Amino acid sequence: MPHATIADIAAHSGLSTATVDRALNGRTGVSAINRHRVMEAARALGYLPSAGTLPMPARPARIAVLLPHMERAFFASVAATIQEHAARHPLVKSCQIVPLSGLSPEALADGIETLTQAEAVGVIATDHPKNRVALTRLIEAGVKVVTLASDLTDTPRAFYVGVDNVAAGRTAGRMVCLLTGDRAGPVAVYAGSRAFLGHQQREDAFTDYLSGHPRLTVLPTVETHEDAARLRTEVAALLRHRPNLAAIYCVGAGRSGIVEALADLPDRPAVVMHDLTASSHAWLKTGKIDAIVDQDAQRVGERALLHLLGAVAGSPPALGLKPLDPRLILPENLPQESRP
Repeated sequence: MPHATIADIAAHSGLSTATVDRALNGRTGVSAINRHRVMEAARALGYLPSAGTLPMPARPARIAVLLPHMERAFFASVAATIQEHAARHPLVKSCQIVPLSGLSPEALADGIETLTQAEAVGVIATDHPKNRVALTRLIEAGVKVVTLASDLTDTPRAFYVGVDNVAAGRTAGRMVCLLTGDRAGPVAVYAGSRAFLGHQQREDAFTDYLSGHPRLTVLPTVETHEDAARLRTEVAALLRHRPNLAAIYCVGAGRSGIVEALADLPDRPAVVMHDLTASSHAWLKTGKIDAIVDQDAQRVGERALLHLLGAVAGSPPALGLKPLDPRLILPENLPQESRP
């Protein structure tokens, strides 16, 4: 069957091609009832966009995103990408970005209270029992939930959108093995917050990959709550006691503390971290770190928008459960620019 055109949709809906064009491109000047007629016709003719096998809703939907730590590059980039694509997507009626005050269950509960008529909500949250209860209640109230970057277990969420964190942790382990070569010594692991399921998965996969290594010994993980100053202090103290430190693996944020602690070392340990941002781009370019295992905030944001719309359309979760593959960034394939 040939692909439907704007003229086909106009004929099917009984509206002008100009009205159809305005409705499909999210422009003003189209009444709610005519926009609905256009979307119904577009869906019936197979014109509407899809994410793989994800059907889209028949009418523009209200979506929202709950994000903590908006001052951090990854979260800010996810939010910016969702807003950017939502602004021009014909099936998004409104997009509400709700900054959370922190990672506590109380912060998530406060954020949920601010939601206004959202039909689907994307959320980055820790895998805490109170968070699971709060999101389950939200779902029971008829709101679809899509978890982003880190999943939440035992919740009836519609989709998880994010990187395969087990694969990301194993990739980091492989890189540490390659970067250290014949060098022997301990390997330090710094986690931002183990309350994130994604961080737990990365850490477990990393330590499992290096278990039994003949020359490298993984030290107990230090949780820094993504505090750069604390991370700098922890690394400096470790180097005083372990001058033969072979590598450092940073699971979460606060990464600048590592770079600062290693700044004056003539022979620093290998450093592997996550997420390509403006800062980590500069560190990799100048040789202050060695590898980045990236979950690509822009890809997460783009896919999150489609899966939020798919959730509104009632798409079966099985269609969207495959996580994103992590990408490995080295000096040799470093993009020219990175989004702040």
